[in-house]
Amino acid sequence: MEKIKTYIEKNRERFLDELFEMLKMPSVSADPAQKDNIRKTAEYVREKLEEAGADTAELCETEGYPVVYAEKIIDSKLPTVLVYGHYDVQPPDPLDLWETPPFEPVIKKTAEHPEGAIFARGSCDDKGQLYMHVKAFELMMNTGSLPCNIKFMIEGEEEVGSEHLESFVKANRERLSADVVLISDTAMISMEHPSIETGLRGMAYMEVEVRGPNRDLHSGVYGGAVANPVNILCRMIASLHDENNRIAIPGFYEDVAELSAAERQELNKAPFDEAAYRKDLDIKAVWGEKGYTSIERTGIRPTLDVNGIWGGYTGEGAKTVLPSRAHAKISMRLVPNQQSKKIEKLFQEHFEKIAPEGVRVTVKALHGGEAVVTPTDSLAYKAASKALEEAFGKQPIPTRGGGSIPIVALFEKELDVKTVLLGFGLDSDNLHSPNEKYGLFNFYKGIETIPLFYKHYAEMSKEA
Repeated sequence: MEKIKTYIEKNRERFLDELFEMLKMPSVSADPAQKDNIRKTAEYVREKLEEAGADTAELCETEGYPVVYAEKIIDSKLPTVLVYGHYDVQPPDPLDLWETPPFEPVIKKTAEHPEGAIFARGSCDDKGQLYMHVKAFELMMNTGSLPCNIKFMIEGEEEVGSEHLESFVKANRERLSADVVLISDTAMISMEHPSIETGLRGMAYMEVEVRGPNRDLHSGVYGGAVANPVNILCRMIASLHDENNRIAIPGFYEDVAELSAAERQELNKAPFDEAAYRKDLDIKAVWGEKGYTSIERTGIRPTLDVNGIWGGYTGEGAKTVLPSRAHAKISMRLVPNQQSKKIEKLFQEHFEKIAPEGVRVTVKALHGGEAVVTPTDSLAYKAASKALEEAFGKQPIPTRGGGSIPIVALFEKELDVKTVLLGFGLDSDNLHSPNEKYGLFNFYKGIETIPLFYKHYAEMSKEA
C-alpha cells in the first residue's frame, strides 16, 4: 500500500493535468459536429495507454466511433482482467445552467467534496473514472506490481446506446477473452459508506411524434376545433402512469423479477437519509411507485420517464400558434427478466392505441439494453470488496444501481464472463446534468484501490 500511495503522491499533479487535457475535448457522441473531437479523444486515450506500458494500443474502427483496445499480457497462465469504459460524454445542454464552461475544467470545493471537485462534462461519467484505470495501470507497470494480464476496451458510443459495440465484440471474441470484466462507471453510497453495485437496470429508449394539421395554425381561428398535438401528447403521456404511479401499459410488469420480503429488507439496510436527499435536490417530497422505498424505486423497480418534450413556439415573447407537431423522448428503465425489445413493442402498441382520431402517431425505438445482476460470491467480487476494505478501512455495502450499462449483459452473452462494478462516483455528482463534478478524493482513491483489486484477485485465483 505504501508503494501505491508514494507513486500517486509523486505524480499527483501530472495525473490531474492529463485528465484535464482529456476533459477539454468535447467528445459528445450524440453530436455529429463533434466527430473530430471524438476521434481526438480516442487517440488521446490510446496514447496514454501506450505510454503506461501496453504492448498493444490501437484504434479499432467500427461503423461508428472507434474502440480503443490495449493489452499487456505478462503470462498466459495468469488470470486476465478486461477493463471497459467509454470516452464519449453526454451533451452539455442546457449551457446557461453551467456555472463554468462544461469543457473548461475547474476545481471547486463543495459540501460533499471538501478537498475539491473537478467540474466539467465527463469528469465523473466516465472520463475521470476511466482515467483512474489508465493511471493505476501505469502505477503497476512502473512499480513492477502488475500481477495478472490486463486488457482495455474503451468505446466512444456508450452515451448513444453502444450501437456498434455488439458487432465489435462478436468479431473479437478471442481477443477480448478474459476471466472478469472490471468497470468504473457507477457510484458509491458515499465516501464514508463505500459500496459495490451488484446490478444494473436495462433500458428501452423511445421517441414519439404526434402530428395534427398539415401546418401550424392560428390558435384563435382554429383553437377549439382542431386537436392540438402538444395538448394531446401531454394527455397521452399523463395516462402512462396510474394513481399509484405504476406504469399503465398492459403487460409491462409481466416479466418483472420480484424480490422476496427478506431480500427487500436486506436491500434497505443501505444508509439512506431522505431528508438530506430532499435537501440536495431541493424537493419537498420523494415520488414514485406506491409501496416501495426510494432505494427500491431506483434499484429494483422499472420506470418510465419523459427525457425531453417539445413542439410549438418556445422563443421569446408570445406567438399564438396551434402547432402541427409535438415530440417527446421517453426512457424506460427495466429490471431483471424484462426484455427491451418486448417492452419497446408493448410501448409502441399502447401509445398508438391511445391516440385519438384527430392526430397521427409515430413511435421509434432509439436504443435499448438488458438488466443484469452481478454475482457477489465470485473471486473477483471478493477481491473488489477486500480492496475497498483495505483502501477505506471498512467493508463495502452491496447495492443495486439504477443506471444502465448495456455492455454488461453483452459481455455475459458473448464472452461468457461476469462483471465487477467498481465505481467511485456519487449520485450527487450531477451525471448527465449541468455542473457535473468528480471529487479529487474519489479520483485519487480510485487509483489507489484499483491496484489492490488486482493484487487480491491474483492471490485468490492462485489459491483457488
